[in-house]
Amino acid sequence: MHPRTIATLEDLERANWFSHVGEKDTVAAIILPSWEDAGRYCSSLEWQNLCLEALNQYRERLVERSIGRFQKWNEIVTDVKRTTIPFVRRKTQPIVSAHKLPKEFEGMVQWDILGVCMEAEYADVYPPGFYASQAYWYVKGHFPCGWEGKFPEGRLIIF
Repeated sequence: MHPRTIATLEDLERANWFSHVGEKDTVAAIILPSWEDAGRYCSSLEWQNLCLEALNQYRERLVERSIGRFQKWNEIVTDVKRTTIPFVRRKTQPIVSAHKLPKEFEGMVQWDILGVCMEAEYADVYPPGFYASQAYWYVKGHFPCGWEGKFPEGRLIIF
């Protein structure tokens, strides 16, 4: 893994994930009141498609700028996942247990953190964007879980 990806994971490690869920401490996003609402939003097809499209568009920018670097994408994903899968499981396990959250919750967080790391891996080719902004909310103790409106207009939904 690239040193900037390791640094990103270290920042995420120091953060107390989910420590401010439901708190109305920002006007930059719509804040949901419950895990039930967050689960409904994060499992929606619209949100999942938006997250997938964000990574697909990032990959397209990489192809445009450096096909050689892009060709290592799958290899890098495999390498990054060796770290992120146990990392996310450890960071989410207490909240999953405490609130009896479905397996899909961890899967969504796994996707976010993989996206964050892949943006960090390729930051020298194309600047981080969507997933770096997701990481911001994890560090702030929230859970990014939806979007209101037509992207990129509209607003992020967090818990």
